[in-house]
This record gives sequence, structure tokens and C-alpha cells, in this order.
Amino acid sequence: MSDRFDCDVLVIGLGPVGDCMAALASLQGLKVIAVDREPGIFPLPRAAVFDHEIMRVFQMMGVAERIAPLCRMPERYQFLTPGRDVLLEFRFAPQKVSGWAESYALHQPGVEEVLRERLAELDVDIRLETQCERLEQDEDGVHVTLRDAQGESTVRARYVVSCDGAASPTRRALGVGLFDYAFDEPWLVLDTIIDDAGDMPRLCEQICDPRRPATYLAMSGNRFRWEFMLKPGENPDDLLQDAVIRDLVAPWNCADRMTIERKAIYRFHGLVAEDWKVGRILLAGDAAHQMPPFAGQGMCSGIRDTVNLAWKLAWVIRGDAGDALLDTYQTEREPHVRSIIETAIAMGKIICLQDEVAAAARDAELLARQAAGEQDLSVDYPALSGGCLTGLPDAGALFLQPVTGEDRFDRLLGLDAALIGRDLPPVSIPGLRVLDLSAPEMAPFAPALTDWLQDRGVPAVLVRPDRHVFGAGDPEELVRQWTGKLQETENAQVKIPA
Repeated sequence: MSDRFDCDVLVIGLGPVGDCMAALASLQGLKVIAVDREPGIFPLPRAAVFDHEIMRVFQMMGVAERIAPLCRMPERYQFLTPGRDVLLEFRFAPQKVSGWAESYALHQPGVEEVLRERLAELDVDIRLETQCERLEQDEDGVHVTLRDAQGESTVRARYVVSCDGAASPTRRALGVGLFDYAFDEPWLVLDTIIDDAGDMPRLCEQICDPRRPATYLAMSGNRFRWEFMLKPGENPDDLLQDAVIRDLVAPWNCADRMTIERKAIYRFHGLVAEDWKVGRILLAGDAAHQMPPFAGQGMCSGIRDTVNLAWKLAWVIRGDAGDALLDTYQTEREPHVRSIIETAIAMGKIICLQDEVAAAARDAELLARQAAGEQDLSVDYPALSGGCLTGLPDAGALFLQPVTGEDRFDRLLGLDAALIGRDLPPVSIPGLRVLDLSAPEMAPFAPALTDWLQDRGVPAVLVRPDRHVFGAGDPEELVRQWTGKLQETENAQVKIPA
């Protein structure tokens, strides 16, 4: 790195998304400075769940084994009538394509402590109680003016990734607008600790009661969350009164042993930033997109941003691809995020009905569909598309991670791209591993990987560093398209084999 730069990447905001961005960039060999205006980790829970793909990212970061014991794996997610008839049900698999369970309930401060510890292990330059005052960019980098207790200082970074939340001062300073899905519902969010909680249901539930739609979620340990929708004309301050809260949770028979940890009024909405990259400044997480919580994908979507972005930043900064590779970030991520937002809003529209006649019609329709074994909504989301992908089979899909005992395939991937198959040609491209299924180290995983290739009738697959399939087919064609995609970017310095 040139002496003209203090860091390769400056990360603004150290919630879980910023933590992951800083860690993944550092693991890619980049020098990272990360700033946050707060003195430490926010002590109260916010995100409630994450999925298998995010645990795989934690594995990539080297912290999955530390985070797993902090979590609980729910068995199912149900939408219920007031009489507890099941309108919708999502059963969670004990292991998904990523090699981890489909869903995890967490206590966010505990998970963030692990992430912050990992940043310290990676020697990320963490600057707390530090505010970003100004961003001034040119063709080569960004001058960032910071303010802390000692006054102003300036950092020069090659790129800035802003993970500074829904209000995002960075997004506002850049003048980036928001697309609004026009879904805006106020809810009371209540986080509690319950003593002697053995009788509490260990489920995720949406109670679709037109008199008061509600959410119930058993989080990790003895923590439980409720969310209650406000009725038209209600004063939010009234619902924050402890006496009112205890009446709301009365059906669960736990008010006398419940400690209220957090109570707040939130507006659930769907928003997407119009531009996720302005020059050398990029937005991630809530700064780029916000969604209702009904699909449990807010934090997940932000962390997916970081794993998509970290390897691309590294390839560009190392000179293995040009800056335009970073334009594929929004191209790939925005349609995926929009699909999740639209699913969450569809769920919300089922839950949020407060008209009793309309709710009765909804119940009749969904109960009939359940009886027929049918269900429209799914928690599976589409593959990535466009961007740095081929048009070949399975391009953009998340690649499988076979697991044998305690051994997981991703240890052989590291942080690189990988060409996987049998009798592969010799390839010498920076950041691309060649994993031949006949190699001894591949033996534990070869059967599952062979089945994957045979099911698709292809001899090889090229997997990107973010574990998404670049394409599947002839290995020489895959390598040709991989190098070609990188050459499409300006000023690329990709080393192509003769």
C-alpha cells in the first residue's frame, strides 16, 4: 500500500454489519480502519435471528464455533389465528446447503462481543467515540475527516464502506435517495428476560389477531421478544407503560417473572437506496436497505452485502481487477434484497390485517390451503444474477458445503475462488484455487461434490470467494469466462495463463 494512504478500507459504523465488513476485508489482506461514534457495543438486543448462510460467513471469519453456543436453533416459524390454528408454517432444517442449521436465534450483544474480539485479533484499527465529519473523494481515494475527544483528524482511504445504519449520515451527505415500498406500520418491540422459563414455548410465532397483531419469539437462553402492532389513533407513549405491557403479555402467564430489558416503538418499512456506490464510497446494511422484520432477514442481508463486497475490494486493490468490478455489488445484491423485502412485506400484509371481516376471509383461505397441503410463501430466496457471473447452470446460487463429522469443506476454499472437478487443467491465476476431486485432501467431501456435478451433468464448477457459483460446465470455459469477466473492468491487471 502506498504511503499516501492510511488504509485500504475505512469502515464507518460498527454494528454487526460493520464488524463483518472490517473483519472480512482484513482477512483478505487489506489494511482496515473502523470507526464508530459509540464508546462500545450497544448493550440491548435488536436483531433476533440469522440463517445458515450467515453462520457460514461467521465460519469464514473464524468465529462460528464461538457464536454457535450463544444461539438457539428454532424448529419452526408459525402464523396463527387467535385460536392458534396454523395459517402458515415454515419448518427449519437442521442442516442447509451451507452446512449449518437453517435458523438461529441470537442475543445480539453477545454475538457482537465475539465479532469485536475478532477485529482485535485481526489488528483492525478500531476507533470508538469517533464521528465521521466529512468525506471528500478524488480519483484515487477518499479524505475522511474524523472527530473524537481530541479534536479533528484526517484519514486517507482507498475506499470507504459506510455501515452507519438506517439514518445513515453518509447516505444523506452523498444525496442518495430512497425507494419507498410504502409499507409503514408502527409496532411496540419488547425484549424481556424471564426467570424459570421452562414453560415458555420455544417457537417463533405470528399471532394474526385483528384486534392486536402480535409477534412472539423465543430468543437465546431465557430471553423472549414480543412485538405488538399499534392500533390507529393509539398514543405510542401509552403502550410503553409497564402496566399496559404486562396486560399485553398476560396470555403467556409470565408477567410476574418478567424483566423488561428493552421497550421501543419502531416503524416497520421497506426502503432501498437508489445508489449503493458513489465513487469510492459504498453503502452496506441498513444504510443501503431496510425491511420489515417478518422474514428475519435484516441483519442477514447486511452481512451478505459485506461478503459480496470484501473480496471484490481486495481484488481491485490488489490490481487483479479494475474498479468497475465494484459496480457489480449493487447489480447482484439489490434484486436479492428486493426479493426479501417483498417477501417480508407479503408476510406483513397477512399479519397486519386489523379489519375483522378481511381477517376472517384471510383465515378461511389460508386454512383451506393448509388443509390441501399448499403454501404460497417461501423463505427460500433467489440466486444472484447479473454482475460477475456467467449465464451457465447454477450461476449465482450458493454452493454447497459438505460436512463430514466436524470437518467442513470451506476450510479448503479459504478466501479464494475455486475451480472444482476431476482431471482439471493446470491454471495459474491469482486468487483461484484448483481443487481436484481425486486429491487426497478432497476425499471426505468428494462424494457430495461428485453428486452435485453429476446431478447437473457438468464436469466442473467455479465458485467465487463469497461461496456463490460463478458457473458450472467445462473447466477451461469457466476459467476463460472468469478471466474475461475480470478483464471487462477498467485497468484490470489480471494475469492470464498462456
